[in-house]
Amino acid sequence: MECPVECPGLVLSITFLGHSAFLLTLASGQRLALDPWISNPMCPSAWAKPEALGRLDAILVSHGHDDHARDVPAVARASGAPVVCVFELGQYLRQRGVLHVQDMGIGGTIDVGAMRITMTQAVHTASTIDRGQITYLGGAAGFVVRAPGTPTVYYAGDTALFGDMKLIGELYRPDIAFLPIGDRYTMGPDAAALAARWLAVKQVVPMHWGTFPGLTGMPERLAAALDGSGIDVLTLAPGETA
Repeated sequence: MECPVECPGLVLSITFLGHSAFLLTLASGQRLALDPWISNPMCPSAWAKPEALGRLDAILVSHGHDDHARDVPAVARASGAPVVCVFELGQYLRQRGVLHVQDMGIGGTIDVGAMRITMTQAVHTASTIDRGQITYLGGAAGFVVRAPGTPTVYYAGDTALFGDMKLIGELYRPDIAFLPIGDRYTMGPDAAALAARWLAVKQVVPMHWGTFPGLTGMPERLAAALDGSGIDVLTLAPGETA
């Protein structure tokens, strides 16, 4: 499926699985899961089992909070795909039986098939509660994904607005940004609109909204904040593919 925004000659399919979980299919046919918390309350039942995601070439995990990483071991076992994440989270996942972990650090780049995956900064925390104790799982991160014939994707993970988003835009020139808008635990729509402008993207996919009552930021507010900017807002319903 062609990129839903004006990206001549580039191909990308995006399926929203609720919260911050996505399934991407690139021009090469490679399939990429982003923060696949498929037990989230927004995820349609047809997608809520690990095997429903089908063949995967990589699983990208932005940080260790349960609303992003809880289902990663099950998805990794079902697919056999490598899990790309920060070092400490990788160690934790290995202890839980995940066999193929590609850990890395912020600023680093790895190749997975035809994909070049770069880990970027995010301003957030990262931990889980294990046997009643908070376990630190390394910092939070985002990712830039580049591949032939595919728009350059920036997946911000959970984050506040930060000034180095301008550098991400300058260095990697992303076409599409997946940005959190829920507010309270991440930036809200107004800050996400500024992020989109700093990144100079053509399109924004809002995420981390509507899952819980505390996430009050909504896509309509993002669209209003970007009115007249020329930046498209692609709002997907859970289970929808564009």
